[in-house]
Amino acid sequence: MTTDETMTEITRLIDHGDLDAAEKQLSAVASGNQSSPRWWLLKGRVETRQGQLQSGTESLEKAIELDPNDPDALFSLAYVCDLHGDDERAVELYQQCVSRPPMRVNAMINLAVIYEDRGDYEDAETCLRQVLKSYPNHKRAILFLKDVLSSQDMYYDEDLERTREEHDAVLDIPISDFELSVRSRNCLKKMDIHTLGDLLNTTEPELLSYKNFGETSLNEIKAMLRQKRLRLGQLLEERSGRAINETTEPSTAGDQAVTNRPVSELELSVRARKCLQRLGILTLGELVSRTESELLSSKNFGETSLQEIKLRLEEHGLALRKLDTVQSQ
Repeated sequence: MTTDETMTEITRLIDHGDLDAAEKQLSAVASGNQSSPRWWLLKGRVETRQGQLQSGTESLEKAIELDPNDPDALFSLAYVCDLHGDDERAVELYQQCVSRPPMRVNAMINLAVIYEDRGDYEDAETCLRQVLKSYPNHKRAILFLKDVLSSQDMYYDEDLERTREEHDAVLDIPISDFELSVRSRNCLKKMDIHTLGDLLNTTEPELLSYKNFGETSLNEIKAMLRQKRLRLGQLLEERSGRAINETTEPSTAGDQAVTNRPVSELELSVRARKCLQRLGILTLGELVSRTESELLSSKNFGETSLQEIKLRLEEHGLALRKLDTVQSQ
């Protein structure tokens, strides 16, 4: 196998989430590729996806040092910086990435998202219109442009915003602040329920369906919530305007080979990826086990990100989990 063929195979393994195999192949050809920007790029991609942020960033920086004009390395490092809050460096790299043809659509859209988050709506609009000039039917660009245009016309209500912030602060209170039994705490932790907001997006049946979670723990948690005039499933009801029934539909999980794939295969915008990362969602299976309401409850996760995820899931023959509902009495 030639070097190019090896690098292509490693790229395929990374794209399919087989990081261990990719790492082994990279190690096998390391001695002859210390001056290859592509080898450092692939090494950086593997390391960052394995959670080795520092070494992954250093590898990507090395790739750019060897080839300052490599759009793949520029985009990969920009994405890592974007995902971990270094917006200044991300913007710099995205701008370099989109400054030369051919157009990198994902880089342009991610740059637009950062501009929008900063309130630079005109710059965000310019980026998205550039995408649509070349790809008039690009669904995500159309979706984001609508969001940007509506943001420019949005009336800012300070009182409303203050109320929302206070509301979010309550939802962010950690479960550890409350006096619960060890069993209840352990069950909630294993269910990835860490805050009041997580609890208010969970129904009684969902709690009771978990192993070792019984009526005693349920009643303890309900009593704790009552003290704050809250209840299980409250956020789900508020978002839908309905009362949640106690039965749920099974998620559209599809074939296991598909659901085991990483969410990175959906090629989502940075904003959507950050929200999924915040929720601890790593695979397509974990994503389709969530409802629309559960996703919308995450901070900075709005209708634009929701529609984007639904569109990308449809392309894979998947859908978010749905809850049966009944009208409130």
